[in-house]
This record gives sequence, C-alpha cells and structure tokens, in this order.
Amino acid sequence: MRVISGTARGTKLNSIDNISTRPTLDRVKEPLFSIIQTHLQESNVLDLFAGSGALGIEALSRGAKHCTFCDKSYETIKMLKQNLEKAKLEDKGTIFIKDYKKCLKELNNKKYDIIFIDPPYKLDIAVNSIKLILEYNMISKDGIIILETDEEERELEELENINLEVYDVRKYGRVSLIFLRERG
Repeated sequence: MRVISGTARGTKLNSIDNISTRPTLDRVKEPLFSIIQTHLQESNVLDLFAGSGALGIEALSRGAKHCTFCDKSYETIKMLKQNLEKAKLEDKGTIFIKDYKKCLKELNNKKYDIIFIDPPYKLDIAVNSIKLILEYNMISKDGIIILETDEEERELEELENINLEVYDVRKYGRVSLIFLRERG
C-alpha cells in the first residue's frame, strides 16, 4: 500500500490486514480521489475508522489542510502514527484513540469538508455513524461523506431514512463507494 499522488507520492504505508482492519486497495483509492479531487484543497477531513490512515494521508498528500483520524485500536493507531511520520505529514493530523461514538461526541459541532467512513464491514455501524455526524452538525456547507462498504444494498436501504442525498455510487469488485451530501 502506498500514497498514490501529491507531496507524499510513493510513500509505502504499513498496514494490518485482518478481519477487523483491511486497507482500501489502490484500485479503489485511485478513482475515489479522482472523484473528490476538487473538494480536497485546504479541506478539513475526518477519517473516522482510520485503520492505517491511508485515506486521510492520501487526502493530506493531495492538499487537504488537516485530517482528524479516529480508531479504537491501539495497534492500528501506532501504525497510523508511523505512517504519518513516513509521509512527513504528522503536523497535519490529529489522532483520537476512541470508539467512533465517543470520538464524534467529542468533535461535536466541528465542521468537516470530507468525511471518510470505512468501518469493519460486518459490524453494520456505518449508517449509525452518519446519523451521529448529522446529529452533531459536523458536515460543512458543501461537505461530502464517502462510505466504503461491501453491503451496498443494505447501506442504501438504511440511508433512505436519512436527510442526505446519495449522489453517486461506484462499485469496484465487492467494494462499493457511496457518496453523500446534504440535500439542497
């Protein structure tokens, strides 16, 4: 796994690939960042289930101003810190070692331009995290949420009851990216 583009281009990132943590593949990351490139410059990013930090680090490398990383695993946070240092981006990141609910509560009313939600697939907590993000008023004007899932149908069905617009869905093998924004 590596940083694809920007100031840290080519930096090899450490990762733990197990049942609870799996990195976003380059074949998914590359088109994802092509789609959101116009949102990146000087953006404030939240990488909610950060794992190795690959999504947030890629965003920083491509021009995001700051990224807040959240993960509850000490093992992955240790690796994330190493990856930020390798990419020479540690001054642009804030790290929370907390469960997503506690993290979002602490970040209440902090605004983000881009929010990555990539929880362990089988936990079925993505839509709940989005509900909390809305409750805590965390999406900036014109902000976007990107949800990575292997349960596209389930997630889309659950998202029907939320006041967000699904404006794009992309499928890459078994992985789907669901792009959301406030209705307007």
